Amino acid sequence: MKKRAVPVACAGLVLAFTTIAVAQQPAPPSFAAANLSEKGARSMAANCAACHGTNGRPAPGSGNAALAGRDDIADVMKAFKDGKREATIMHQIAKGYSEAEIAALAGHFSKQSR
Repeated sequence: MKKRAVPVACAGLVLAFTTIAVAQQPAPPSFAAANLSEKGARSMAANCAACHGTNGRPAPGSGNAALAGRDDIADVMKAFKDGKREATIMHQIAKGYSEAEIAALAGHFSKQSR
């Protein structure tokens, strides 16, 4: 029994470490490409609506920043992503976007009317 337990345990460890290594791989480049189109940027922007309102216009009195019509969103998102700007959750959200996706989001919101 003991002779068989060691290889089984080793196989389990190899599987666990392989799973961790695969999970840490960056998304393939083709994943972001779809997000860079106008439609893709609009879809990504929908994720922002819960806090920042439809088309980047939050509800009055919500305390959330308006994104519509701003031209500094890429810089702000990069500051959140790099931990240079304090946030409760935006620093975590920003880390989920590539620089190209951030640029696409910024372009989308800059075109929205305030």
